[in-house]
Amino acid sequence: MIKTGRRQKADKPNPIDVHVGARVRLRRTLLGMSQEKLGDAIGLTFQQVQKYERGANRIGASRLYDLSRVLDVPVSYFFEELGEGAPPNGMSEPTAEPYQANPMMKRETLELVRAYLRITDPQIKRRLFELAKALAAFPNGKSGD
Repeated sequence: MIKTGRRQKADKPNPIDVHVGARVRLRRTLLGMSQEKLGDAIGLTFQQVQKYERGANRIGASRLYDLSRVLDVPVSYFFEELGEGAPPNGMSEPTAEPYQANPMMKRETLELVRAYLRITDPQIKRRLFELAKALAAFPNGKSGD
């Protein structure tokens, strides 16, 4: 039997679909856009956007083009950082580590950056930056107390 890259319902999502969905979620979150607002902009329900972002549903070419316009990025954005080891046709597992391991993909990181950027006083911004660096210098992030 020839493997086509398609999956049965019980199979895990294709790693490339997961990566593309994660890039959609990252850009949407960076723009401060809700799943509902994105769905409205491209004629989908927020549930369908959720499925795309999880990689549960594959995003077709025309839909990817619509997403790139609404999210104001080139289509190639969705494939950035995919890794050299990932085959373009999804025939086998990519050799690169899953993109979700990237800490920039975490909501906590995005919220922290957004909060930092809302600070208007440059002295407070600098102090917070120095505090974060000092805390990160502790082994395992612990003060040892």
